[in-house]
Amino acid sequence: MGKLLAFDIGERRTGIAESDPMKIIASPVGYVETSTLLDWLTSHLSNNEVETLVVGKPIRMHGVPSDVETFISELIVKVQSAHPNLSIEREDERFTSRMAQRAMIDGGMKKQKRKEKGMVDQISAVLILQSFMNRGPSF
Repeated sequence: MGKLLAFDIGERRTGIAESDPMKIIASPVGYVETSTLLDWLTSHLSNNEVETLVVGKPIRMHGVPSDVETFISELIVKVQSAHPNLSIEREDERFTSRMAQRAMIDGGMKKQKRKEKGMVDQISAVLILQSFMNRGPSF
């Protein structure tokens, strides 16, 4: 049984998180430029057993998908084409960026570190994955 991998996909950067083998705890992996995401995933899958990919679904407060959803959906089609055996799930990512910012502040992270590109993205990916795992065993 493989781990779970999560993406918080943006047009520029994608935050990445993965589960522990027991699928209890989500941890940050880092971030990549979204333009290189498919190559990164292919490399990662060749060295790691991943059971399911969880991709954040950006939804506005009133339930309508955000503008970036079309971009994400097109990227998911490319991932499915390149990796047809990889299960892909979606998870609501409302408020994850705000929660990531709050977690960094509450955790005592220095302002300079919080400004690093990709920091919010990878913490958001952790929140997306943890939310997915907390919903129960659909994986």
